[in-house]
Amino acid sequence: MTIENISCNKSFGGWHKQYRHQSQALNCEMRFAIYLPPEAANKPVPVLYWLSGLTCTDENFMQKAGAQRIAAQLGMAIVAPDTSPRGDDVADAPDKAYDLGLGAGFYLNATRAPWNRHYKMYDYIVHELPALIEANFPVTEQRAISGHSMGGHGALVIGLTHPHRYSSISAFSPISNPSNAPWGIKAFTEYLGENREHWRQYDACELLKLAINEVPVLVDQGDADSFLEAQLMPQTLSDIAKAKGYPLDLRMQAGYDHSYYFIASFIEEHLKFHSLYFK
Repeated sequence: MTIENISCNKSFGGWHKQYRHQSQALNCEMRFAIYLPPEAANKPVPVLYWLSGLTCTDENFMQKAGAQRIAAQLGMAIVAPDTSPRGDDVADAPDKAYDLGLGAGFYLNATRAPWNRHYKMYDYIVHELPALIEANFPVTEQRAISGHSMGGHGALVIGLTHPHRYSSISAFSPISNPSNAPWGIKAFTEYLGENREHWRQYDACELLKLAINEVPVLVDQGDADSFLEAQLMPQTLSDIAKAKGYPLDLRMQAGYDHSYYFIASFIEEHLKFHSLYFK
């Protein structure tokens, strides 16, 4: 599969690079970013996949989170994909709403028209993108997954569904129970239809109830987040984990909101958490 480099910047002795490629899963051209630490010049390194939130692209995390310094120290690559398919022929919300369509792929496989032609972000993240990364860059098959808000939802869902593909999971301010959150209800209804049984496979709370194989999970949530009660509901996820004895650590952080200031404050701890489980 051909990839085209479109930018390259040295950072903390390593390299931040952007690429574009034609995605078979999404039926459109896609862009992703990768940070390769200095260690990758000599040997393959493990990879953290980062999934961003509503309205974001591959650039938000790489430019705002300040993750490259600690990734360089830990010898860890970071891959940041876009948050949805893109292109003139890709369906978007008729009213250009921020929480549906472009920038709002929700990391699922859409089954309803017109979304099902392009919106297969689940397949892209789980299968196509890792295969592309592992074929073209000096990385191992050791993977972790993390994300923010909608991306935190995606990281939890994908990590819990594929416990043998990821050594650890973390999330900032995840949409923990999308079947009962306005953002999730809107997206799931449009992308999947009104049958809530079809929503369960993309709801972290529902997946956690059924989880057998354990993957360590770290969740950070700001208690000053304006979306906390109505959209995110991390306590529901934590309560299920406690009832099952599942290794999920929910940390409520006093005074923090939903922004990248929050992510930048704790990203070092998240990367160090993931490094514990890379062999």
